[in-house]
Amino acid sequence: MQTNLSEQSRQLPRAEEADKILRTCVHCGFCNATCPTYQLLGDELDGPRGRIYLIKQVLEGAPATAKAQLHLDRCLTCRNCETTCPSGVDYHNLLDIGRAVIDQAVPRPASQRLLRQGLRALAPNPNLFKTLLQIGATFRPLLPRGIEAKLPHDLPAAGKRPAPRHARRVLMLEGCVQPGLSPNTNAAAARVLDRLGISVIPAPDAGCCGALDYHLDAQATGLDRARRNIDAWWPHLENGAEAIVQTASGCGAFIKDYGHLLERDPIYAARARRVSELALDLVQVLAAEPLERVCTATDQRVAFHCPCTLQHAQKLGGAVEAVLTRLGFNLTAVPDSHLCCGSAGTYSITQPELARQLRDNKLNALESGHPDVIATANIGCQNHLNSAGRTPVRHWIELVDPVLR
Repeated sequence: MQTNLSEQSRQLPRAEEADKILRTCVHCGFCNATCPTYQLLGDELDGPRGRIYLIKQVLEGAPATAKAQLHLDRCLTCRNCETTCPSGVDYHNLLDIGRAVIDQAVPRPASQRLLRQGLRALAPNPNLFKTLLQIGATFRPLLPRGIEAKLPHDLPAAGKRPAPRHARRVLMLEGCVQPGLSPNTNAAAARVLDRLGISVIPAPDAGCCGALDYHLDAQATGLDRARRNIDAWWPHLENGAEAIVQTASGCGAFIKDYGHLLERDPIYAARARRVSELALDLVQVLAAEPLERVCTATDQRVAFHCPCTLQHAQKLGGAVEAVLTRLGFNLTAVPDSHLCCGSAGTYSITQPELARQLRDNKLNALESGHPDVIATANIGCQNHLNSAGRTPVRHWIELVDPVLR
């Protein structure tokens, strides 16, 4: 695709990157065939190719409009299009650049600003989030249906975590909303790792990965959170921690991008690159370990929902399924397993109607094989799918933990 960026756009810090991505696109349209919003809405501007054109026009000097902002907002950033694209278009980075330019030029309505600022204030604060969850559970019958559905129907106890005792050590990102919505997930991961001779060591100064701010009109704040995490993890990495493990694939995808996002930071570029190299999804750790030695066989019937951040962003599609199959789980077939469930970070809150349609379509596919339980690898997907009140949804490590010998 030929480009002619405006003089103003050429001054952007990522102008060269945007121009390179735009030139990679050959506007073949293969991306639309796997874009969830294009399939629902049938609008060229609600598919990747149309959004690329919108960004191109703005970067070439056309006025940014609320209409363009809406079409970019509707993108799930599922990156299914990147998996499909024969030209290797780095769509999600172009989208980040385009969103930042348009959001700066087009003020949002007050209601949208309040919603986004509220999400940014609430979600990255685990203690506040857990407190509000408890209040919400108390007053559940009085809450509007849209809010009530977001509350978990049950909160399993976290269980005891083993104290660090092994020479092999890893860090683990605790997450923002996961300790409140699914407190057993990280505890289960720590127990399984402990049985394999790997200890999880605490890094209490690490916090939110930064993805939520970054994707809600506050990219600078998101990158500041990334820097704080790097500072919190670095001493442990220097002392021999072999990896930074994530149980939420959405957080993992963002941490693995630290190196790229901070590559122009003279202070943090090298450390960010190293952190990204050492960031591993939990399945990457367990896939290389002798799980069969510490787990008993099981034939539980499971449908696995592979989050977009695991299969499209981290390119780990099939990895969890392989681990579960090794342990004897009976995995059911899931039609259109490449499609997004509609969670997409805060998308289910900012775009609730589209998110519900995508959720129900995904549940129909997951339930077509009549599983006992649905497993996934991301807290956002887990909570979003559970909000329908249908087949229970759990993190896959919570299914592995009970079959430890």
